[in-house]
Parts: sequence; structure tokens; C-alpha cells
Amino acid sequence: MASLSPSLHLPCNSRTGFLGKTQGIRPRVTPVGRVGFVRTVVECKESRIGKKPIEVPSNVTLTLEEQFVKAKGPLGELSLSYPGEVKVVKEESGKLRLFKTAETKRANQMHGLFRTLTDNIIVGVSKGFDKRLQLVGVGYRAAVEGNDLVMNLGFSHPVRMAIPEGLKVKVEENTRIIVSGYDKSAIGQFAATIKKWRPPEPYKGKGIRYADEVVRRKEGKAGKKK
Repeated sequence: MASLSPSLHLPCNSRTGFLGKTQGIRPRVTPVGRVGFVRTVVECKESRIGKKPIEVPSNVTLTLEEQFVKAKGPLGELSLSYPGEVKVVKEESGKLRLFKTAETKRANQMHGLFRTLTDNIIVGVSKGFDKRLQLVGVGYRAAVEGNDLVMNLGFSHPVRMAIPEGLKVKVEENTRIIVSGYDKSAIGQFAATIKKWRPPEPYKGKGIRYADEVVRRKEGKAGKKK
């Protein structure tokens, strides 16, 4: 039998006409050249947030020691440790700047993150932060009793929460809760714990929500048409 291609030969076999069996087609394998890869080095862009300078107010005292910063102000004292990918420098003008020590993806992420955290501790000890929550529902109300926040949220018993040290809680008109302090992460954590007791439901909007939160509502079941 004549060959079908230069690299394929079919030996004659009269006992079977199926070419896929062992004694059928025997292709000749031709080696193929190696595939080459080109390695390119991609440089990470500098974070737009990380490269912004940080203003230090006159009423804040900073202590800078290598990878450690301590800020002391009229409201309290906070400190922050930096990873090896980030370096903090105090300029002659008094401003703080953060720089990357490596060109990696993680260094780019840490650059922007720790610039924000540094700004938070400086603003926190000088001006402070607050988080506002709103109680929505019939009979829902809150009050501060000593060092506890007491809320009636439709359970068989009131919910009593101890206020963490360093935070202040104020209740206005029985339904507005204001959590304030100098540590932004502690404020956010305590506010999230309060909201967790009664997250807003999507049909009537009842529950605890942030003051600036928009609750997406759902349409309830429609009655039977007459």
C-alpha cells in the first residue's frame, strides 16, 4: 500500500480493515523543537494613596523608631508597627511619608494600607472618630446605664453590652446610638457588634442600621387577586 504522507506508513494487513488496532496504523513520531518562553519583569505602580504626605497637627507628638511609630495627642495615645516592605520617614517640614522598600505586589498593597492606618492614628488622637447607628422598629429603643449599653430589640429580654475601654456611647431620642473615641478600628468593631444583634431585614427595614446605610427593600408577597 502506498504511504499517505511522508511521516505515516500503513503496512498491508488483510485480516482486518480497522486502522485503529495495534496491527493497523503505526505512525512515525518526528521530534519537535523546544518551545521558548520570554520572561519579562513587570514593575508595580506606586500606590496613589501611599505616596500622599501625612499632615501632623501641632498638638500631636510623634515618636519614630525604625519600623515603629507612636502618636500622642489630647484624646489618647496610639502606636503602629510597620512591615518590612514599608519605610516611614519624617520630613523637615514635619510631614510623614511612606516609601516602599521592594517592588512587589505585596509591597504595593502594604504601602497604601499603612499610609491610611498612619493617618487614622494621627487624626484619632487629635480629633477623634464617631460612628452613628439608627434603630428602626416598633418598640426598639436604647439607653446607656452606667458602663453598659442596653437595647430593647424585640427579644424576650433586653440586650446588655459592656462599653469597651476608650470608647464613649451616647443615645439620642432613644433610637440613635453614637459610638465615639480615638481608635477607629475599635469604634468600627463595636458598632458592627451592635448591628449584629438585629441586622436590617429587607421587607420592612426593621433592625439596626448605620446612619448613612441604604437598605435595599424587597417586595412582599402580593395578596390573592379577586
